Amino acid sequence: MVTKNGIIKRISLDNFARPRRTGIIAITLKEGDELVEVVKTDGKQELLIATRKGQAIRFSEEDARELGRTGQGVIGIRFKEGEDQVVGIAVCNKPSILVITENGYGKRTAVDDYRLQSRGGSGVINMKTEGRNGDVIGVRAVDENDEMIVISSKGQTIRSPVSGISVIGRNTQGVRIIRLSEGEKVASFTSMKKEITKEENGEPEVAQPQNSQ
Repeated sequence: MVTKNGIIKRISLDNFARPRRTGIIAITLKEGDELVEVVKTDGKQELLIATRKGQAIRFSEEDARELGRTGQGVIGIRFKEGEDQVVGIAVCNKPSILVITENGYGKRTAVDDYRLQSRGGSGVINMKTEGRNGDVIGVRAVDENDEMIVISSKGQTIRSPVSGISVIGRNTQGVRIIRLSEGEKVASFTSMKKEITKEENGEPEVAQPQNSQ
């Protein structure tokens, strides 16, 4: 688990083996903090935490000891700027990291460009956020066979292959992912495995009958 203020918590799924109708406590949050994202791991993965102002840290989850349900967690990342906050966490099980900003720009960067550190540091530059880009809204680990779905604050949605975005360095601005109207921002995005059509799989596509008018 990762919180807005950079706290991470590792907890065994066994702690949730007996759920209640009203739910059970998963993490104790300090005042002003909130849970941002939860990922499932095997306990031996490398993770990457990204912040709104373009910082990121890659570390081994084994640096964070396993805690009980009521535990608060430990520091995952420290902010360089007081107004910063965590926007997401990615399991580094794919070769590149996809980052997208609120103004519709994004890029892919090789996981190896983020040096492995101990948790609790301020990390490295993930993406430039000044000027046209705006703040980072999320991060995902992706490969060439993935697609991304981007949704704007006004309900506009695009779906496109991740392979269309070049892999470039960390300290760069990226390329336009989605065109937005005035006052519109990127609200969220996700990645998914590309769907293989029959044609791509070597099977002939069968024409669907059309009704004659």
